[in-house]
Amino acid sequence: MSGPAPKPLLPTRSVSARIPFGSAVFTTPNLACMTPSDAPGNRWSDLDRPPLNATALRRALLRPGGLWTSVDVVPATGSTNSDLAAAVTGSPPAVEGAVLVAEEQTAGRGRLDRVWTASPRSGLFFSVALRPGPEVPVERWGWLPLLAGVAVATGLSRAAGVDTSLKWPNDLLVTVDGEERKAGGVLAERAGEDTVVVGIGVNVSLRAEELPVPAAGSLALAGAVSTDRDPLLRAVLRALEHWYGQWRGAGGDPLASRVQEAYAAGCATLGRTVRAELPGDRSLTGEAVALDGAGRLVLAMEDGTREAVGAGDIVHLRPAG
Repeated sequence: MSGPAPKPLLPTRSVSARIPFGSAVFTTPNLACMTPSDAPGNRWSDLDRPPLNATALRRALLRPGGLWTSVDVVPATGSTNSDLAAAVTGSPPAVEGAVLVAEEQTAGRGRLDRVWTASPRSGLFFSVALRPGPEVPVERWGWLPLLAGVAVATGLSRAAGVDTSLKWPNDLLVTVDGEERKAGGVLAERAGEDTVVVGIGVNVSLRAEELPVPAAGSLALAGAVSTDRDPLLRAVLRALEHWYGQWRGAGGDPLASRVQEAYAAGCATLGRTVRAELPGDRSLTGEAVALDGAGRLVLAMEDGTREAVGAGDIVHLRPAG
């Protein structure tokens, strides 16, 4: 299946949280194939990493009037974002609410085309198709990756029993041995004129010796009470349905939908001195003090001015407080 290359949806850089999400209160065409869990006589080599149960996921998530319209699990793929973007622009096109999950990604992508790798069945690797218009103006679609970050953090904090936070704009942080570690992220891309494909990757059961870089982490290493991926995936998708519904119902207004409030409450970047590494080999250093109405990170500079950062890598230089 082929289609035009998806375009990244801004803002496309990372955020963390002053109040861990685990401590905060928040109210809250078909790609089907036989999955490992559906196959007769299925066996797997790692008893700590059983395959997802696609049938049970569909039973739990697909309901009349709900956001999710299909849930498909594949044993392996290059990138769920690329596959779902191709399906969205194909004939017939995938509809809003399509969910594509992979047990393994061989060419997973993060921000700035960075590679995301993990052992098979060690995490959640999935993408969803969303069509916010016409209720939400295109200029507000940049909130989707931030909204998805809130959903991932709140859903996992409840289901896994770990404190989570966000590093602006879309990195999921957990604490491992007293240090902040990145355990997941969000990548949102335009597919066609009216669709956004939101990809989410989370390290669930990665062991210390499997971490790709020292700054990485996983829910298991953060002390998760459960690494069963079925309830974790259900929790994230239900949280995403909740926050997306609130945001869309408010016409994409981040204040009226409380998305901006929720994100700021769980953003570990706010209140810290940070360095923003910008395109063109430029950088800014200042205190991260707020998110503006467009989801940009506002820095207070030493000279008293304020700069809004919409794209760039954020480096935490000093803890909040």
